[in-house]
Amino acid sequence: METITNKIENILYKSELTRSDLKYMLLLTEPADRKQLFERAYQIKEELIGKKVYYRGLIEFSNICSKDCLYCGIRRSNKNNDLYEITDDEVIEAVKYAMDARFGSVVIQAGERSNKKHTRHITSLIRRIKEISNGNAGITLSLGEQDELTYREWFEAGAHRYLLRIEVSNPELYVKLHPNNKMHDFQQRLRCLQMIKDIGYQVGTGVMIGLPFQTIDDLVDDLMFMKDFDVDMVGMGPYIEHPDTPLYQYRKTLLPRKGRFNLALNMIATLRILMKDINIASTTALQAIDPLGREKGLKAGANIIMPNITPCRYRKDYQLYEDKPCVNENPDDCKDCLEKRIGFAGDIVAYDEWGDSRHFERRMLRK
Repeated sequence: METITNKIENILYKSELTRSDLKYMLLLTEPADRKQLFERAYQIKEELIGKKVYYRGLIEFSNICSKDCLYCGIRRSNKNNDLYEITDDEVIEAVKYAMDARFGSVVIQAGERSNKKHTRHITSLIRRIKEISNGNAGITLSLGEQDELTYREWFEAGAHRYLLRIEVSNPELYVKLHPNNKMHDFQQRLRCLQMIKDIGYQVGTGVMIGLPFQTIDDLVDDLMFMKDFDVDMVGMGPYIEHPDTPLYQYRKTLLPRKGRFNLALNMIATLRILMKDINIASTTALQAIDPLGREKGLKAGANIIMPNITPCRYRKDYQLYEDKPCVNENPDDCKDCLEKRIGFAGDIVAYDEWGDSRHFERRMLRK
């Protein structure tokens, strides 16, 4: 008769995982069982990627958004948000800080806008970043849905990674989380992901974990979506409610935050076992629930950290969810703190490295 311990071990070392295997791993709750899961995920990370953690200096460029997603604190209809856009000089200063601090890459993240004035402004910023860094700064963009010409223009200007979170891969659940209008089209989001991939970006996506109406089978579908789409990098974390959003009314129906946190760690570890050589971020949302959240994410198989290098005066206004950590920390404090946290997790910071996805390199060789 197979014991629970043997069943877990058999699943963790299988060459091909089934949907039922993924669901089993996500549902693990006993500390000893989860310890086995995390140790296997970390072992895979160490063998295929190493103990290096790659920094992406995060610049929250603007909280102006054309979307009205029902879960997001910077949704267009939130009138309590003080809108901002960082000046070009402030962006360049942040990039210079990142280069001086030996971060290999920066991320430009903002609310979703697709008007030409905005998209051309981003093109100009990408070129300036490449110029002032002598081409040494890796650039990741997280700027939402655009047309193919815009994605291509940004790629040719020097951006080489793009994160477009699908948020949920279930089309029916997607409709429940977004207003039913032309600005929120699940199929268009899929088309944008495909465009990004076809152009040649390292393609990233991600989901929220513990949403209203979401089931464990939805999360299994999310994992299978990432595998089937053959993504190169993933940023995902626990859903944290925001009081100025329509979904806030469902907060009492959710898993407690600690439960969402634990489920998020299970998702990270399961994804590492499923897609062994991709880049996985240990997100700030983990730290919003647990002070050691990002370290625990690394121990569960993540290998990317995004220190926030946005000027402090803007950070309180980029509140996708409540209780966001580090809104008052200056970049030096954040850098020193993170380095200690990463060492505590048993990893080392890979300074001066882009940390491109091993999966992307392998995917390009298959072409």
